[in-house]
Amino acid sequence: MKVATKSKKVNKAWLNDHVNDPYVKMAQKDGYRARAAYKLKEIDETLRLLKPGQVVVDLGAAPGAWSQYLRRRFAPAGAAVGELHGTIIALDILDFEPIEGVTFLQGDFRDEAVAKALAVALDGHPVDVVVSDLAPNLSGIESSDAARVAHLVELAVEFSTQHLRPEGALVCKTFHGSGYSQLVKLFKDTFRTVKPIKPKASRDKSAETFLVGLGLKKQ
Repeated sequence: MKVATKSKKVNKAWLNDHVNDPYVKMAQKDGYRARAAYKLKEIDETLRLLKPGQVVVDLGAAPGAWSQYLRRRFAPAGAAVGELHGTIIALDILDFEPIEGVTFLQGDFRDEAVAKALAVALDGHPVDVVVSDLAPNLSGIESSDAARVAHLVELAVEFSTQHLRPEGALVCKTFHGSGYSQLVKLFKDTFRTVKPIKPKASRDKSAETFLVGLGLKKQ
């Protein structure tokens, strides 16, 4: 009974925080599917990563807030519909509601069929920016969760080395804790410049942070 009571208290506290979260309210007002849009927005505005005309791949795209931000970023006057200057390709094993102008590929990007579909969508063009909000289902067991997080980061880095143009960039979600220093090393071994960023939209209680790699090193 104590466990159930504690769980209810935790859920109630989370719900209260969520409802009163200013970024949740902003997302509802601005028409974003999740508050995560403001994390990418801050990273973009800090580093000036995104420019109309670019080719961007959104890994782990569901429910679509990052793709929504990209779509508006590449549109005149930040419109959510209509004219679009750029190419946005979203990938996820989960489905999500279509976004005008965004090509969505459902499946694991390591699968041959998805890789072929991606090649068709890219039409021979290298990728300017890869954004990855990939996150595993966490078990609460630190060592196991750290390994799952590391695996997804490694996949995003591998994907980037295969598809990014030499001056391209990768924005990747990770978490402070066990294994974090190894992931920073992986980024430093792969990119010429590495910047860790914790956007204001990331909750203070969360260990979430983002690693940004700029410019591929010659492999």
